[in-house]
Amino acid sequence: MSMLSPLPVKNGIGATRLRIPVTGPWATIAEYVIATFSHLDANDLYRRFDDGEIVGSDGTPVRRSTSLGAEPFIWYYRDLPAEAPVSSQEEILHIDDDLVVIDKPHFLSTTPGGRYLRETALVRLRTRLDNPDLVPMHRLDRATAGLLMFSARRATRGAYQSLFEKRQVTKVYEAVSALPREWDADRPALGGHPVPVVYRNHIASRSGVLRVVVDDALEPNSETVITVRGFGISTSGRAVLHTMLHPRTGRRHQLRVHLSALGIGILGDSWYPDLLAEAPDDHSLPMQLLARELEFTDPLSGLPRTFTTRRTLLEAPVT
Repeated sequence: MSMLSPLPVKNGIGATRLRIPVTGPWATIAEYVIATFSHLDANDLYRRFDDGEIVGSDGTPVRRSTSLGAEPFIWYYRDLPAEAPVSSQEEILHIDDDLVVIDKPHFLSTTPGGRYLRETALVRLRTRLDNPDLVPMHRLDRATAGLLMFSARRATRGAYQSLFEKRQVTKVYEAVSALPREWDADRPALGGHPVPVVYRNHIASRSGVLRVVVDDALEPNSETVITVRGFGISTSGRAVLHTMLHPRTGRRHQLRVHLSALGIGILGDSWYPDLLAEAPDDHSLPMQLLARELEFTDPLSGLPRTFTTRRTLLEAPVT
């Protein structure tokens, strides 16, 4: 259950919430925070308590002497890290009182997290549209480009959230992979499965682990229908396969994992099938995955809505 922040959105960025334990070896909330963020300067953290920058659920400042257990949560603004700007601009495809739909570029995170705060689709849009109530209705990985939908106001947010919760939004993606050596255009198959492929497996996310875990011993909880759009040579001279992806579930990294399992890992994917060493973004080969279409019946008007990306994949076959 989501909680409303007692602090307003500031420069497009919402406050961060931290759960405080009821008991423990710390006499005060400040001591717990300093132990939790031991990599930060303790004197500066105490200063933030003294200056009233850290508040409880009702917005009242939490002092350095506030006892552990006095507040179940505290709220504060994260210090902004130095961020390299993402030069590619998101394009607004649709905007009304309730919804905003954008075409997100590669290398732009959906929401703040980790090293990225200002250079995220959410913060850039909140600032650009002067609307602190914008909230994404779904997520795209930082490396994925394409359609991303936002709720523009709280009053109608629940209606659109329910569409995603009930899987009433049809999503279509496209991807480009290296052409498999065994590819037979007369008998197209992927990983030994005739095309179109309905691929299922069990995907689980674990806290603190970058990649998802696949467990074939468990009942499948993810499903993607994969068809082939084309194959040939890309502008860079690569022999490639162009696929269309129709996810029936929305597990984390689902499309990347499914294509990797079929032997056609997405070009530019540094996580699947192998986790590569961290490196600067390669703008010559962004991950070739694109959120192409969103289709649903609008819960307010009852009318059908379809949105289609204007972006294309760099390595799509041209011959």
